[in-house]
Amino acid sequence: MFGRLSHTRLLRYAGLFTWAMVGVPLVYSQYVPADGGEELASLGARAIWLFACYLGFGACYWWLTRGLGHAAGSWMDRLLLLVLTVFALAVSYFNGSGLGSILLMVAAGVIPWLLPAGSGVVLLLLSQLAVLPIYYTVFRMPLFEALMQSLLYAGFSMFIYVTSLVARQQAQARDEQRRLNAELRATRALLAESARVNERTRISRELHDLLGHHLTALSLNLEVASHMTQGRAQEHVRQANTLARLLLTDVREAVSQLRDSSGGIDLAAALRPLADHVPSLDITLEVESPLAIDDPERAHVMLRCTQEIITNAVRHAGARHLRIRVRRESGAVVLEAVDDGQGADGLVPGNGLRGMRERVQQCGGTLDIQTRRGEGFRLRLSIPVSTPAHPAIEGALP
Repeated sequence: MFGRLSHTRLLRYAGLFTWAMVGVPLVYSQYVPADGGEELASLGARAIWLFACYLGFGACYWWLTRGLGHAAGSWMDRLLLLVLTVFALAVSYFNGSGLGSILLMVAAGVIPWLLPAGSGVVLLLLSQLAVLPIYYTVFRMPLFEALMQSLLYAGFSMFIYVTSLVARQQAQARDEQRRLNAELRATRALLAESARVNERTRISRELHDLLGHHLTALSLNLEVASHMTQGRAQEHVRQANTLARLLLTDVREAVSQLRDSSGGIDLAAALRPLADHVPSLDITLEVESPLAIDDPERAHVMLRCTQEIITNAVRHAGARHLRIRVRRESGAVVLEAVDDGQGADGLVPGNGLRGMRERVQQCGGTLDIQTRRGEGFRLRLSIPVSTPAHPAIEGALP
């Protein structure tokens, strides 16, 4: 059963389980028989605040871990992480125990997924030092013992933090490996389609140049021979000439059918591997059927642009869903992409977008990008299929 769960889900469930187990001593410490009687003690204002902070910690943790590893943490998530830390400290303050430090260890497993390494370590150390005054003033511990207790929990929290950080780095490495494998499969599919088209074209040329040339020469020689012979021999020469002409016609039809049956490069077969099993992104790919491109350079441009769109949606837009539509429209191949990412008020093109625009312009196409904060990105790319494409600049896309 556990093998079917991802490591991020296991981390989430382990944290929720620990949070639930911390609630057992909290309930026991508050609902104890009063004065040795059988009835439970009533809740005071301090206990109400205690359980409010405890439940608030659980709600914040549940929300922050809803999509670990799926997208970069927003500023609201980072603010909620601070609230989570305050709730853990408040549990120790209102309960007068070290249970809040255990909750801080639970929070330490979330920090690497929401903050950079440097900021995460600073927050971890500050939260553990914030427990020191509670130990000293509320628990009435000597200063040295309070410091040792704080450092002990800090060591446990640092261990959990490092473990979670390694898990995050491994998750990023696996996502990068999946992305590279998808790009490799897409490139291999494009090369296979290009090789298929090129091989059919080569065979058709060979048939036309070799058989067509020899059959034409044979037909001419038979035509000359028909004028130089008489009687029954001339009749047979004319029949041979007629057969040679019919065979030449059949070869030309076969060459034409072979060229037409190649159909160009199947764009759907080349793009589909890019959209399969992309981590943290649900991609809907709609390609008009049939849709083939005769020019391998244009097919390569479409492949690289689609690759860049998916990469931007995952790394920069923080999108969960991406829809890509590819169709033929008015002598051009049109690609439209829409995601539900965070968007931006002002678009500052990076190397990827600049490289995409350069590739499209080299094919005589157009690229239009629209975005607004909170409304995701909309992209429309159009490449004509009639004008010759210029060679693409190598290294234009990362």
